[in-house]
Amino acid sequence: MTSGRATNGACELHYDTFGDPADPTLLMVNGLGSQCINYKDAWCELFVARGFHVIRFDNRDVGLSTSFADAPTNEQGAAYTLHDMSDDAFAVLDANDVERAHVMGLSMGGMIVQTMAIEHPERILSMTSVMSTTGEPDYMKSSPEAFALLTAPPPTDRESAIERHVAGLRIYGSPPYADEDRWRADAAAAFDRAFTPEGTRRQMFAVGASGSRADALRELDVPTLVIHGAEDKLVDPIGGRRTAELIPGARFELIEGMGHDYPPQLWERWVDLVTTHALGAEQRS
Repeated sequence: MTSGRATNGACELHYDTFGDPADPTLLMVNGLGSQCINYKDAWCELFVARGFHVIRFDNRDVGLSTSFADAPTNEQGAAYTLHDMSDDAFAVLDANDVERAHVMGLSMGGMIVQTMAIEHPERILSMTSVMSTTGEPDYMKSSPEAFALLTAPPPTDRESAIERHVAGLRIYGSPPYADEDRWRADAAAAFDRAFTPEGTRRQMFAVGASGSRADALRELDVPTLVIHGAEDKLVDPIGGRRTAELIPGARFELIEGMGHDYPPQLWERWVDLVTTHALGAEQRS
């Protein structure tokens, strides 16, 4: 693994790379408040073994990337939008001299890669949108318990951050693969690397301010795979189904037993799905 920094205006973005830069690049985009280390090294290496050059990065306002601490965090307005976060992702590709890439985004990351494909389809070899939705309010549904936790006051210290993470996965994680020891270890590692709870709130405002992508998705000409978990209580599978319905030629894959997380037991299947999709897209182009 090698690490670096990319720049988009005033925003600096931390990234890590795995594999041979001569191979097709897979850019992995995180969800709300999620740091790039959630794409575990071992998972990245599985993609490398299938012939990808993998790049993961911290979105703005999380991890080791720029924090917008002085920006608004309430209804006065969003500090930035998904357009800006899409530009961040392209800046990471530019810093690695990658003209075209396969892109995979989870949750808010799915919204970001959709925006990338809408705004610069010529740079996208294929898109995989996971556990995400279209920006249409009717297709962004959470269970009452998941929504209450998402909108609760943020944690304030290491212990409360770990407990919040565990509480969330108890509600919207993947039931067959529940592992509280793993959840706690992951939350502790994330806290020790960086703790920016207000950044998560600013990212939420960015999602809200960005509106619906439905009309643009109907016109999209990018090979698209949509993955969703049947047990997702944070972003109901109707969001994924709607995404695949709107994008011409998109394939929808529902994974039984998966919630709004990515347990190691599902990595191999995930890698198979994305690799098969990417190879088909390369043959098409």
